[in-house]
Amino acid sequence: MLSYGQQRMDIVFLHGLRIDTVIGIWDWERRLRQPLVLDLDMGADLSIPGRSDSITDTIDYKAVTKRIFRLADESAFQLVEALAEAIAAILLTEFGLLWVRIKINKQGAVRQVRDVGVIIERRRAP
Repeated sequence: MLSYGQQRMDIVFLHGLRIDTVIGIWDWERRLRQPLVLDLDMGADLSIPGRSDSITDTIDYKAVTKRIFRLADESAFQLVEALAEAIAAILLTEFGLLWVRIKINKQGAVRQVRDVGVIIERRRAP
């Protein structure tokens, strides 16, 4: 368990989330959708849903997944860094999370490398 100031912080995670989106700086990248693999670690106090056993008290990871798919469908970022920031903002504001770690893997972006991408961590202002 992590802490966020005086508040308890547990983690719900989604790893290996595959999305297709327009991403990249080159003209050829702007004409097609490319696959990305996301790992999301989402911090929240899970003691309440742990006691209530109710989906309404926790992070609905199906809703998170649907929201990220919608963002991927509607967006056309050039950089994975910009996409990561947009995802972080959505998770912190729309889902009320305390903290997020987002890893975006643009597999195959560099011919000689299997995995290429970014990892960011963001916190909601206390």
